[in-house]
Amino acid sequence: MIAELESYPPLVFAGECDQLRARMAAVARGEAFVLQGGDCAESFDAVSAEHIRAKLKTLLQMGAVLTYAASVPVVKVGRIAGQYSKPRSKPTETRDGVTLPTYRGDSVNGFDFTEAARIPDPERLKRMYHASASTLNLVRAFTTGGYADLRQVHAWNQDFVKSSPSGQRYEQLAREIDNALNFMRACGTDPAEFQTVEFFSSHEALLLDYESALTRVDSRTGQLYDVSGHMVWIGERTRQLDHAHIEFASRIRNPIGIKLGPSTTAEEALQYIERLDPEREPGRLTFIVRMGADKIRDRLPELVEKVTASGATVAWITDPMHGNTYEAASGHKTRRFDDVLDEVKGFFEVHKSLGTHPGGIHVELTGDDVTECVGGGDEIFVDDLHQRYETACDPRLNRSQSLDLAFLVAEMYRDQ
Repeated sequence: MIAELESYPPLVFAGECDQLRARMAAVARGEAFVLQGGDCAESFDAVSAEHIRAKLKTLLQMGAVLTYAASVPVVKVGRIAGQYSKPRSKPTETRDGVTLPTYRGDSVNGFDFTEAARIPDPERLKRMYHASASTLNLVRAFTTGGYADLRQVHAWNQDFVKSSPSGQRYEQLAREIDNALNFMRACGTDPAEFQTVEFFSSHEALLLDYESALTRVDSRTGQLYDVSGHMVWIGERTRQLDHAHIEFASRIRNPIGIKLGPSTTAEEALQYIERLDPEREPGRLTFIVRMGADKIRDRLPELVEKVTASGATVAWITDPMHGNTYEAASGHKTRRFDDVLDEVKGFFEVHKSLGTHPGGIHVELTGDDVTECVGGGDEIFVDDLHQRYETACDPRLNRSQSLDLAFLVAEMYRDQ
């Protein structure tokens, strides 16, 4: 299967990866903000135009809110077209006395709790490639074919729940954007930039068999690029300095992210810079911080201080999802919207106190009206979780909660 994947065309192009690296350099220098979001774990069943459009629409709406309300260029990066693999804390899962291997994402085995479904199947790597190709094809069509035109901001809202507080706030913002666009058009200017959107793909580079099979030599420069996505990141569980994931990331020219949990030391952070960004190139390395709302204010300052003092220019992004998961009495994994928000607040507070740039936000979200995270303006209660709990792995923000978060992040950014 690896040999077959090695013969397949690239999913993204080296020049696009360079473009994202340039955008991330602006983030690292404090000139832009990253919005990175999408599914916890994509599933083959969800590769439909409707699902992809809903996810993209939510990210574009969040991007419009952040750009307009915070007056900052927003780099839009999806957790999309490759996020089919999941690291798991336990190798097995037991239900009603039956123990089976854990579900590790559609790229490895099946979600159904049966012996047959949980057997790893290399054919799934090929399905991951084709699902990613279909997704990227549709994303490119949507972002360049008129769907993402800023003048569509009102159309995007027509199917949104009108009673939702974030829906009403968005409607008001959309009207303001409309007025600004009409004013510019009346003045004789109608920039092409308003008609398309730059949108990049990213995922965790967890299955190195897949990633290395899609690593190619760029004909322009002779350098290696992982052409499975524009940006890849290394997870909290696989960031050991002497392990294969760091070694792989050190060889490719893509922009690289690395998840930093609460146990990360400043010394480790500096070693990651040595290994992954020896040239100290802005845009090359992004630290995606996932501490938990209760730890971010204590653990983050030393990391930011020492990395800044080293002279490295990295982008700092907050992932307020992964450190705030808990199990509800019903057995559902969930997150409190207030905890997510508090971690983002802590992230902004730390950067404000140190005079550094809060570079972005990394969230697990969906464009569907799921009931997976508790709270938000259109409040979901613990007792509601069972109604539309559809995630294959971790709980995601729904569309309304995602927009709530975008407004609140825009306010925090303005107050910096």
